[in-house]
Amino acid sequence: MGRRSERLSRQGMLVGETGDGDVIQVVSRAFDVLRCFEGHESRLGNLEISNRCGLPRSTVSRLTHTLTRMGQLVYLPRDQKYRIGPSAVAMSTTMMKGLQLRNLIRLRLQDVAEQLPGTVGFVIPDRFHLVYLEFARAANALGLHETTGSRISMATTAAGHAYTAALDPEVGDALIAEMEREMPDGAKLLTPRIETNRRHLREHGYVVACGLWSPHINGVAVPLWSPQYQTYVVTTIGLLSAMYDEKRLHAEVAPQMVELGAAVGSLLEGADGDIFSNRLDRKSLPVTAHNNNKMIKTEAMNDLEAGTRRPRPARSIRAGDGRR
Repeated sequence: MGRRSERLSRQGMLVGETGDGDVIQVVSRAFDVLRCFEGHESRLGNLEISNRCGLPRSTVSRLTHTLTRMGQLVYLPRDQKYRIGPSAVAMSTTMMKGLQLRNLIRLRLQDVAEQLPGTVGFVIPDRFHLVYLEFARAANALGLHETTGSRISMATTAAGHAYTAALDPEVGDALIAEMEREMPDGAKLLTPRIETNRRHLREHGYVVACGLWSPHINGVAVPLWSPQYQTYVVTTIGLLSAMYDEKRLHAEVAPQMVELGAAVGSLLEGADGDIFSNRLDRKSLPVTAHNNNKMIKTEAMNDLEAGTRRPRPARSIRAGDGRR
């Protein structure tokens, strides 16, 4: 397999395969069931899960029975409903035990949040949505109020438009084609904008979306390649449209978001491991200086923290190995 084919395969695995033989359907459906348990509706019955997943109730019943036997769900006899089980909680706790890298990312987000009255986030893709891994906002922030773990639609957010624009065209088009089958309304929003988004991302390093999720919210987003997950993650901000129209987004917000993306990108490139792990102790982090290509090696964690505050020029969207 050539380098490009291998890269497309990695991206394809993350955005979802299109052929019937590419996915073990029972595994995919099991994760669809687990995704239903989000937000405040933490207790669900088979009928509610069936309605959310679009799966037959008999299929949902078999899946919830299996997930309960595995400890991923717990059955509540009095309510005749299910909730997330101890195995699922233990899995997430294990992944999140090391927060050093995420703390540094949160500090970078907070730096921007202190300058702009919106919600600044760091999100990762999850099929047709993105999930907030970290967020920050100033005390006087208005508009969006997402929190860690919140899910947002790819089709209606600047983050989603930036993510799909960053994917190789073959992968991005396949994702939109799959969305057309499962979320046609979302695909109708993305399809007419995808080429414009790709072009703007190549030329400027960010994507803007105005009034898609709400007429009162505008956003700017910067996609970043994650070596840990071999896909794109996104830094994004949502602001009140009454305060920040599209012209002001380009002039005042985008430069700060591109700078934020460069700082977070430096952290991701220097992590050398899972973003949830605790492997950054005294690790050198390369940070590109402003006016030349010399790499600065920072040694201690204090120096690591200080080094990421010196923003580097935004990396080209198309990397040397052909990644967009």
